[in-house]
Amino acid sequence: MATKVDWDADQYLRFEDERTRPSLDLIQRVNLDAPAHCIDLGCGPGNSTELVAARFPQAEVTGLDSSPDMIEKARKRLPRLSFALANLAEWSADSRYDLIFANAVLQWLPGHAALFPRLAAALKPGGVLAVQMPNNLTEPSHVAMAETAAEGPWAKRLARATDVKALIGSFSDYRRWLAAAGCTVDLWQTTYVHALNGPDAIVEWFKSTGLKPYLDPLPVDEREAFLARYRERIAQAYPTEPDGKVLLRFPRLFVVATRTAA
Repeated sequence: MATKVDWDADQYLRFEDERTRPSLDLIQRVNLDAPAHCIDLGCGPGNSTELVAARFPQAEVTGLDSSPDMIEKARKRLPRLSFALANLAEWSADSRYDLIFANAVLQWLPGHAALFPRLAAALKPGGVLAVQMPNNLTEPSHVAMAETAAEGPWAKRLARATDVKALIGSFSDYRRWLAAAGCTVDLWQTTYVHALNGPDAIVEWFKSTGLKPYLDPLPVDEREAFLARYRERIAQAYPTEPDGKVLLRFPRLFVVATRTAA
């Protein structure tokens, strides 16, 4: 019987520059004057928390993550900051924040119509909820995951793997939900294009994120077989450029909500 596998911080950080860029784009759109209390939800190995702390050095900054490996790496990286293990699906704020920063994590949580207003309610007046979520379930990278899951001997065991990530709402959804929660809302979507070293690099990219719901339930031998079939689809979907690179398109949705109501 397969056991649950923790998030692998080292695997995640193989593409640190590419993964940190959306956090940097997000923090630059946060307009706050000397916030005192900031929290980074789904802080991972601390690369996003580092940006929050650098932008607001006077603030008390806390990072939360569900992965022991990620928290261990974050504490080593930023020993002066506070990090804690938390199940974000069950987490509730024990105080109000000036900034709630959530980079590439809320797509793993269901019920956004209730989740986003709940997070907005944890903001001080004038506080900011800053969110970035991958919006790539219809990209070839993720279509290939679902197709590979459906075709092999693991099909029944992986029948619900695609349900792990929440369906991302529309621009109108997030604006409506957050406006009703007393916020002004800034929304945009950016498609990043990452030039990676061939199909294997795309597989390695997603092994630490999108592929985990498919790989974690499988024993080691079936994981390898799954990855081999997935790689075949990736090689077909992402043609090689003249310099040997492949271009991974990665759409990401950004939401910056400022609480105006008390």
